[in-house]
Amino acid sequence: MQLKTYFIALLALTFTAPGIAGEKAKVVFISGSPSHGRMKHEHRAGNMILADALNRSGLDVEAVLVPHYGYPQDKTILDDAATVVIFCTGHGGHVLNPRLDEFDELMNNGVGVVMIHWATEAEKGKPGEKFLDWMGGFCDLDWSVNPHWAANFKEFPDHPICRGVQPFSVHDEWYYHMRFVDGMKGVTPILSDVPPLETLSRKDGPRSGNPTVRKAVESGQPQHVAWAYQRKSGGRGFGFTGAHNHESWQNDNFRKVVLNAILWTANVEIPPDGCPSPAPDDSQIEANLDGSEK
Repeated sequence: MQLKTYFIALLALTFTAPGIAGEKAKVVFISGSPSHGRMKHEHRAGNMILADALNRSGLDVEAVLVPHYGYPQDKTILDDAATVVIFCTGHGGHVLNPRLDEFDELMNNGVGVVMIHWATEAEKGKPGEKFLDWMGGFCDLDWSVNPHWAANFKEFPDHPICRGVQPFSVHDEWYYHMRFVDGMKGVTPILSDVPPLETLSRKDGPRSGNPTVRKAVESGQPQHVAWAYQRKSGGRGFGFTGAHNHESWQNDNFRKVVLNAILWTANVEIPPDGCPSPAPDDSQIEANLDGSEK
């Protein structure tokens, strides 16, 4: 079965019917090509879990998946989008690298953006500058690091994205020491923790360590692994560095933070208890993994 046909059939079975056109905020999900082994960097399957939760939430939102890997071949899917969620390979393989100017037009028109895990990593130069414009920060080589560790999130800011979120801990590949806009202007850290020194046990390298990050962690500076950004020109962005491990979506608070952030960037009111979504069971987690369309 061809991938496009598979996506169309799957979406028809999985998602509830959208409401009357124009009534709901449109969320477009872009999924990058496979980059890791099974249950790691499951861009498409992770996006499908989030999109299905939004469409079943009963809120004023309609989630739509691009029916193939990569940037939309049919650009009309982005028409009237309230926000765009991107889960893909980062840096030189980022789906936006050839589309920076095109995507910038969406951002300048106030469309929101959410980038998940490796999608937060941009190349230096124009890509990094655009990421700063769009979501206030990015994962920057020779500055940010990518260790696997159990982050503990105990306190949260008074921000709509944190509605219904309770303290939690998830072991994942939490990138930290992001490159943020000057003075953190417009940025609200959402998930922060002080990483253990063991997260910098590797030798210095593009993603493993550098003198600046070592000094920050040794001095006990909290590291922000999820953040919200209110653009000066209008529009909202959100960066989330977790989700290397596909099973992390089974954690209710991990999932709620991202769902709430999608709603916030789409300018949809978030309920007091956050976006409702039942935890996917093991069979749901193992559905739609990369390679399952073959």
